[in-house]
Amino acid sequence: MDIWIAVIVVGAATMLFKAAGPVFLGRRPLPPRVRSVVDLLAPVMLTALVVTQTFGSGQGVTVDARVPGVLAGAVAVWRGVHLVPAMIIGATVTGVLRLLA
Repeated sequence: MDIWIAVIVVGAATMLFKAAGPVFLGRRPLPPRVRSVVDLLAPVMLTALVVTQTFGSGQGVTVDARVPGVLAGAVAVWRGVHLVPAMIIGATVTGVLRLLA
């Protein structure tokens, strides 16, 4: 029963925290310094997710077929390929390398 109380309290705190921005700021523009930080949050979070999923394995760091796959996808995006085909390229490279291993 104690775990459900903790889940409810954490859920309510999360909802209040997420609602605080729109409630307190309303339609007022963010200060330029805050806006520059907010603009960087999405790329930083995406990078952290990609790095964690590419190199993470349980409690350690692993270099396996995912690394060349991510690199192939990144090169494809850098060369101007759209995102979905670049993801397919990365997945294909990873799959082929796993088949060969």
